[in-house]
Amino acid sequence: MTGGETTIVAGIEIPSTDAFFLAVVLGLHIPLGLACVAIGAIAMLSEKRRGRHSRLGTTYFWSLLALVASATLLSLMRWAENYHLFVLGVLSFTCAWIGRTALRRRWWYWVRLHIAGMGLSYILVLVAFYVDNGRQLPLWKDLPHFMYWLIPRWPLVFRLSFARFCGRRWHPPAMIST
Repeated sequence: MTGGETTIVAGIEIPSTDAFFLAVVLGLHIPLGLACVAIGAIAMLSEKRRGRHSRLGTTYFWSLLALVASATLLSLMRWAENYHLFVLGVLSFTCAWIGRTALRRRWWYWVRLHIAGMGLSYILVLVAFYVDNGRQLPLWKDLPHFMYWLIPRWPLVFRLSFARFCGRRWHPPAMIST
């Protein structure tokens, strides 16, 4: 499957013509990725309490597990080209697992661990997407490849810098209420 054959779908080049590979990418992996990005964003912007935030966080976690499972299958089919995406997926799920487990078991500093774990998980999902697809996206295709690894982290860097500037007591307001 590394013979250079590609399929173009909606202007995006998929590096295979294998029917099973395309079925997994189009029928499972892309919808799961979109779900993780949308659900994760809504959960982050929701008021932090039981209810909407908890339900969306649980949905994000299980959707991410399915996304990583599909990424594992796709990576195994094209290991030489995609092993780094497998690593990003495993790291993303590991971060989400740590964040979820810290919350559920009330580890020491569980709030910080939950926020860091879930936030890093979300960032790693975005990094994996941009590393794999950045060269085909408008505006992104003109950037050097290393930027695909860095740009999704900027919100985290901004948040940490802003919190340091404002002091430890600053907390961003919830953007979406239930």
